Amino acid sequence: GGMEKIKQHTFTLAHYTYAVLSTLKYANGAPVVRIYSDTDFSNPDDQGPVINFNVLDENGEVIGFSEVDKMASLYNIHVRTGCFCNTGACQMHLGISNEDIQRNLQAGHVCGDDIDLVDGRTTGSVRISFGYMSSFEDAQTFLKFIMSTRLSKLDAEVPFQSCVTKLMTESVPDDHPSFNDDDKLSPVPQVLDRELGNNLSAAKTTLDWQPPEAEAESIRAAVSETAVPTCRRGDKPITVTNIYLYPIKSCSAFEVTEWPVGSQGLLYDRNWMVVNQNGVCMTQKQEPRLCLVNPSIDLKQKVMVVQAEGMDPIFVSLEENTGKEAVICESKVCSHRVKTYDCGERIADWFSLFLGRPCRLIRQSSDTKNRLPQKNTKGLASAANISLSLVNEAQYLLINVASILQLKEYISARLEEPLEIEELIRRFRANIVISAPESFEEEEWAEISIGALRFQVVGPCSRCQIICIDQQSGERNKEFLQSLSAARGRKTNFGIYLMNQPLRSSFPDILSVGSQVLPVLKENTEIQPPTSSEE
Repeated sequence: GGMEKIKQHTFTLAHYTYAVLSTLKYANGAPVVRIYSDTDFSNPDDQGPVINFNVLDENGEVIGFSEVDKMASLYNIHVRTGCFCNTGACQMHLGISNEDIQRNLQAGHVCGDDIDLVDGRTTGSVRISFGYMSSFEDAQTFLKFIMSTRLSKLDAEVPFQSCVTKLMTESVPDDHPSFNDDDKLSPVPQVLDRELGNNLSAAKTTLDWQPPEAEAESIRAAVSETAVPTCRRGDKPITVTNIYLYPIKSCSAFEVTEWPVGSQGLLYDRNWMVVNQNGVCMTQKQEPRLCLVNPSIDLKQKVMVVQAEGMDPIFVSLEENTGKEAVICESKVCSHRVKTYDCGERIADWFSLFLGRPCRLIRQSSDTKNRLPQKNTKGLASAANISLSLVNEAQYLLINVASILQLKEYISARLEEPLEIEELIRRFRANIVISAPESFEEEEWAEISIGALRFQVVGPCSRCQIICIDQQSGERNKEFLQSLSAARGRKTNFGIYLMNQPLRSSFPDILSVGSQVLPVLKENTEIQPPTSSEE
């Protein structure tokens, strides 16, 4: 039928999706989404098959587009986010002034990043679009995603049935020159209403859970983004309980009780990564079985031992290959180019056999230029000597056992099954695990000292779908990211990023389990250590 039929088909999908989105409301009557459009989706000559919107919470506050993108990925939905290379339209629809644009820039926001909120105000939006290959099932999948993640129950006041009935009889005006009677908008199949309703019923059993009021109040207090921990003199000491490094990016953790600290973080942490046949870094997002690869470091023998079930162990030398036979290549980590070299055919064959696809192991070259962290490192001493390994954001990631425990109760209740704290710790893939008296108090710290080591906090860790992967089996469960989002409100933050500040000290740079952690609050008020009588 040519382009005219494609226009009719794609506009029908956009028109239907727009109409349903427009009706979705929370129990308090607040809209679930805010749609940005200059039309009412009534004429395909004026409106293309594109819907631009932001998701709102029950109070009408925008949920950041980065968080929506992460949740959509759990449902295999690809959305575009940001300002779509159209700053003028972004300013007009979002009410962003020229001064706001400058303030966002000063806050570190640039095109293509995940800074979706600055001072509580959105910096962009979400966009979906339909093409000739799109189907009503695709539209259904998208609507199911919005409803199952935002609505805990089917609000009786939402005129969903009337919306579908209207769409089944609605058409483009008869006098529209591009359409004859045979080309009117196709009716929405009856099955859509039933399937979407069934989906909401299923979602209700998962999302309707509410804790007892006392527990609810505790959860609200614990997960509040703005709660300032009470730091009293004589509190229990904060200590390091676990240390993990991940020699191969996105592979299993290697747990140690003490470990040397290098210029890029824990020695040998994320020095290697697996790449596909095109040289692109592979992570658990694309290949969950990476978590079943278990690397360990033998400092005495100067080798990394890589093991996996059903495979013979393979040994990789810790000494860098600087000979003529080394294959030097450039790779990317979070859009930053890094200089690496290939670890050879034998090791490539091992990984290709285990993962069932062509891939190679590469290592970061020691003579690569320093790759500075993306997050704010203002105030770091000797910034010129600070660089990153193959990590995404910062040298270290720290989580708090008290925060894990609080989240564990929340997720267990939603899953209706018990969870082991060790499983959650593995899912969050931290370098340093601490035991602090208060849950989420780590989010109020500006600096910490552990023994002779001093670290600056450079920001929260915004979580992605990797926490949905069981690190023991490689199985996915999207409930984990959805539960974190529900617990934290408008963000999926959990844990904090750290950068090491080198100290002139006679003590060796060793990080040890059992070491005491001394934080400094963002207000520069140091938390007092416990008195000797209470230790």
